[in-house]
Amino acid sequence: MEFRAAAKYVRVSPQKVRLVLDLIKGRRVEDALNTLAFTKKGIAPNIHKLLRSAVENANYANSEKGVDVEIDNLYVLRAVANEGPRMKRIRPAPMGRAYRYQRRMSHIEIVLAEKVRPQAAADGGETPARPAARKKTPVRKTAGKKSPAKKTAGAKKKKK
Repeated sequence: MEFRAAAKYVRVSPQKVRLVLDLIKGRRVEDALNTLAFTKKGIAPNIHKLLRSAVENANYANSEKGVDVEIDNLYVLRAVANEGPRMKRIRPAPMGRAYRYQRRMSHIEIVLAEKVRPQAAADGGETPARPAARKKTPVRKTAGKKSPAKKTAGAKKKKK
């Protein structure tokens, strides 16, 4: 089951948000919250708040809707920052001109999922976290085209 939280129209460029989201993708929720707490980027507190909201959505589904979720096994499945609308602005320029610039916005989405428990997977055989190890096959050199043998001085004398 997936649990998501989204923040729309956040006044920061998506490029800056993606720098922080890349730090938490694929991590456990507890590790991701610690990482965000100590990240010095300006958007980190907003993402921290959004991640806590996604965890609370999972907690709500667990308590109110009767969905069986173990909060300790949640991890960040997907964290995306899409581009929102841009605000066009004008800056005064020399000689009465006007330069245009854009204020960018982001739509941030975080999706959490529950990791498969190792005990449940062990009953079915091989765990998905550790697939069977592959054997490495030795690399063999292919035989190339042989160059014609050079005649030695002894072979040249016999010919004459």
